[in-house]
Order: sequence, then C-alpha cells, then structure tokens
Amino acid sequence: MEKDEEIAEIDSDKATLTLAAEADGVLHIKAQEGDTIAVGTVACTIDTDAAKPSAAATATKQETKSQKETETKPVAPAATSEKKTKSYASGTPSVAAEKLMKENKVEPSQISATGKAGRITKGDVLEAMKQPAVVTTPATVAKTDGVVSREVRREKMTMLRKKLSQRLVAVKQETAMLTTFNEVDMSAIMNIRKQYKDVFKEKHGVGLGFMSFFTKAVCAALKSFPAVNAQIDGDEIVYNNYCDIGIAVSAPKGLMVPVIRNAESLTLVQIEQQVLELAGKARDGKITIDEMTGGTFTITNGGVFGSMLSTPIINPPQSAILGMHNIVERPVAVNGSVVIRPIMYVALSYDHRIIDGRESVSFLVKVKQMLEDPTKMLFEGNDPIKVLLHL
Repeated sequence: MEKDEEIAEIDSDKATLTLAAEADGVLHIKAQEGDTIAVGTVACTIDTDAAKPSAAATATKQETKSQKETETKPVAPAATSEKKTKSYASGTPSVAAEKLMKENKVEPSQISATGKAGRITKGDVLEAMKQPAVVTTPATVAKTDGVVSREVRREKMTMLRKKLSQRLVAVKQETAMLTTFNEVDMSAIMNIRKQYKDVFKEKHGVGLGFMSFFTKAVCAALKSFPAVNAQIDGDEIVYNNYCDIGIAVSAPKGLMVPVIRNAESLTLVQIEQQVLELAGKARDGKITIDEMTGGTFTITNGGVFGSMLSTPIINPPQSAILGMHNIVERPVAVNGSVVIRPIMYVALSYDHRIIDGRESVSFLVKVKQMLEDPTKMLFEGNDPIKVLLHL
C-alpha cells in the first residue's frame, strides 16, 4: 500500500467519502465491505514498519509467476492478446472505481485507465460514464424463441439512499406540508438570455442559466416573507437573516443538495459560477458534507428532465422548497388577446405549521412578478419608479 492510494469508500447519510492511505505500509483491514460502523471507529490500520519488498524481489516474483502461467495456460492467439491489451488495462480497478463500476454497470472495456501501472481510477470510471452509452439495435438482439425473461435482481441500498428514504418519509409524517402553484411567463428572461448569453459566456466563462434568476428572485422574496426562510426548533421559530440556497442536483448516487452561502449578496455571475462548481462536485462524488449542510431554502429543477408539474418534498429542517418545471409554449390571454408565450409552472411546498397560506401564495406571486420583470431584482422586488421617487 502506497501513500494517497485509495483504500475504500465510506457512505454517510449525506455524501460518499474516499478513504486514502496516509502512509506507505502494509494494510490491515478491520471493517469489511457492507459493515455499518460508528464515527471514530478504526476501519483499517497501516503497518509503516513493515519492510517494503525490494525491486529485485518483486521482479523475481513477477517473473516466477509469469513462468508458471506460461507453463499452465495455453498461449492465446496474437489477435486476442492485442485486443485484450487495448480493451482492459493491465492493472485492476481501485476499490472506489470497482464499486462505482458495479453501481453504474460500467464494463472495463469502456474505460481508458490512466492510473499507475494501468490501474483504473475512480476518475477514469466517471469519465467513461460521461460517454454516450452504446445502444443495441433490435437487429443485433438474439432471438429467444418467444421466451419472456422474469429475472429479478437485488441490490443492497447504499447508506445515502437508505437515509434519504428515511428522511423523506419523516417529512411526510412530521410536517403539515401543502403545495401552492403558479405560472411564470418566461419571455423577459428568455429574451435577456438570447441577447446576452454569448457575451456573458465570453466575459465570465460560465453560461447564463435560469437558476441564477430564480435564486435572485427567491432571495428578494424571502426578505419580504421571512417565515418562508425560517425553521422550527423545538417550541421556537428560528428566523434566518441570510439566504443559504440549496440547489438540488441529480448525482450518480442519488439526489444531493449543495448549498450556495449568502446567495442574497451574490451577483448573477457569482451564482452561476457556484452552481457550476457545486453541481460538478456532486456529480463527480467530490462534494463535501460542509458544502451540503445548513441550507435555509431549496430550489429543485425537475424541468431539466421534462417535468410539467410536481409537488416537491421539503428538505428538513427547512420549511419550504421551490420546484421549477419545463418551459412550454402555451396560449395565454394578454390584454384581451390570446398569444403564445413560454410558460413555466412553479410549485412551492411549505410547512403549514410555520407558514400561513397568505404568506406562501404571496411569496410565490412575488417570485413570479420579479421573474416576469427582471428589473425588479435590482430594487429588491420593489417598483423601480417608486424607489426612484422614494415613495
């Protein structure tokens, strides 16, 4: 075992952490795969006093092993040997890489190994997962003579998935959750993006998405309706005078919610940069627990998957969550005429124990108003003319 070599992955209730060797030595495993251990428990030890095999001894051992394999195994054809070398690197996958391969059904032949001695690393697997999957056409599917498969496959739930399921059930049982809906005409924001997205990307290095607009609108609305940004702690209500906005991200291991700290003080550029950075970390499994805790409000975007409407579940201990959905051209009435506009349905799920119906509806209406007139975001949701006239 060499220093910084990946030993194992530890699943917590919020993230998956990689355990790396702190020094060179001989590894002694004390916790087996699948074990549930308490925080502070020793999972393994490294004997740093053990003598490292000399290069000559290692070479002799490898040579002896190679000779034995040559004597006991038939020599494969040259074409087969060449194919094997190209498809599966000479090394083996690391512990973290092997687990990720099993969870996402990634074959070794799909991976280009970059690790030491041809070892497949976790990064190699994540890179392979980004590549488009090979689709088998009906013409290449073998005939089964009408036999229908009824196979069943069982997989043990990960700690992250298990904890997520427990939390979601607890939310339904322990909160008085309701959902209110509205629709947003996205014409103004889409026109801004169409006009400035290229210049924005060229100057700042990030794309101009919808999430930054929604985050700014939410922060201004939270200032007007602080109960939506509050939470219950025992018999007290804790009001937060800042906006730590959680952004729900779909990652290979499940839903993760990285948090943008003090989003109310950030510009659209800074929000987009943080969204890009945190979402990338979540998808690559590099997000830390600190980056996913302490949020005061959450935004989730089901529209990227084609969702028209949903009732998102509150992320405890928060009291509300905003759901975004897909943008569809719909006929709407404007000044007595029917016109076609890009419409997004939005949903606010909230805890009725702390947020009244008036507050929830008014909050969502304010978000709608600022999105339909983005200039109001510059004036914290107020009418720009009234601000100018100090009214």
